[in-house]
Amino acid sequence: MANNKTLYASPLVERNASKEMAELFGAQKKFSTWRRLWLELAKAQKKLGLNIKQSQLNQMAQHLDDIDFNKADHYERKFRHDVVAHIHTFADAAPKAAPIIHLGATSCFVGDNADLIIMREAMQITAGKLATVINLLAKFAKKYRSLATLGFTHFQPAQLTTVGKRATMWCYEFVTDLREIEHRLDTLQFRGAKGTTGTQASFLALFDGKHNKVKQLDKAVATAFGFKKICAVSGQTYQRKIDTLVVNCLATTAQSAHKLCNDLRLLANLKEIEEPFEKSQVGSSAMAYKRNPMRCERVTALSRLVLTLASSPPMTASEQWLERTLDDSANRRVVIPEAFLAVDGILEILINVLDGLVVYPKVIAARVAAELPFMATENILMAAVKNGGNRQELHEKIRLHSHAASAQVKQFGKPNDLINRLKADIAFRKVDFESVLNPKNYIGRAPQQVNEFIKSIVEPIRRKYRKELNKKVELKV
Repeated sequence: MANNKTLYASPLVERNASKEMAELFGAQKKFSTWRRLWLELAKAQKKLGLNIKQSQLNQMAQHLDDIDFNKADHYERKFRHDVVAHIHTFADAAPKAAPIIHLGATSCFVGDNADLIIMREAMQITAGKLATVINLLAKFAKKYRSLATLGFTHFQPAQLTTVGKRATMWCYEFVTDLREIEHRLDTLQFRGAKGTTGTQASFLALFDGKHNKVKQLDKAVATAFGFKKICAVSGQTYQRKIDTLVVNCLATTAQSAHKLCNDLRLLANLKEIEEPFEKSQVGSSAMAYKRNPMRCERVTALSRLVLTLASSPPMTASEQWLERTLDDSANRRVVIPEAFLAVDGILEILINVLDGLVVYPKVIAARVAAELPFMATENILMAAVKNGGNRQELHEKIRLHSHAASAQVKQFGKPNDLINRLKADIAFRKVDFESVLNPKNYIGRAPQQVNEFIKSIVEPIRRKYRKELNKKVELKV
């Protein structure tokens, strides 16, 4: 028997995703859900008049979780069919029910419906963690809503914004992702009891041609698992397009995470904001002084994985022939769990990072002070004009002084001395430079925008997910 270090193990499980998400895609959850589907099918069939005894149902209910996986593996090697293997394994555990397990159903009754049940639970977990990320970003935004910082376009100095306002932009991306996942949860459809090619012929035969009972059966099983919507029609499988829509939601979350963490990596290089760095953490095996943004780098790495995984479901959906083909199965077994596991890992890391972001206001202020003289030139021009100056002449003076100051910075590495040059010019002697150079004059409505964003966008999310917001995460590595 190989030990657990001999075989490949998924880093998504070992290093990134939470226990709750990893268990959701484990064998125990999958096959116990199959057994619950078989039980609810049999219960509905009995209620609608089929000759199923309560003792059979009772025995099934007693063995929903005690799965003999060794026996199931033996049966699968024999039959080369996982559903048949688990039918036999369940029948061995509940022999009274053996004659009625899987009655009238096809493999996708358990396979597809279980996948939908598990994806729904996975999206609910994801939604809760997204809400936590949104909450943490909103807290950060509120704290720094008035802290002026240099804004960048093309990663070149632009106008001022505030640290908090920038955080609302990150936050809004995740709000959009949360809304998409909520929409998928609201519209997710159960496959139900549709039969081999989706015609429900086997169930119609069981109920002696009574169409209404077949429809009631379909609805009863869906209701038992909390689904309000059922696929209107299907082949053997539910529309594989549903997988595309679900994984796309995960991909948009990955996009938001990648953008946020790239921004944090840039800001870490500028020494303005850093992710948490633990007391004994090592940044580099060679360079002891390093404080690498390794958590943000992990997020961007995992995000790229999700973006590549998102290309697979649409190709799978496109490849389905007529009522179904089996070349979806091996693909879906990998893509759907790994997309959820990766996004779960991403959100776990983000929660850890955002709960401990470090801001360096003095570094931020120094960068603002270095660039503000150029940004303030229009206000300086207007102030000088109000004091009786000629706009065109003053504009030319500012242009010449600006180029000279810029040369000092770029060619000689000296500080920006534009303001000193302007102060020394008699044309600007009446300008109140202290007032003109106050950074708060250049941040517009940024603080108010933060307050309004939190009130109108974040507060409803906080109320809806209040139970999830207090969860703490502990990174595995």
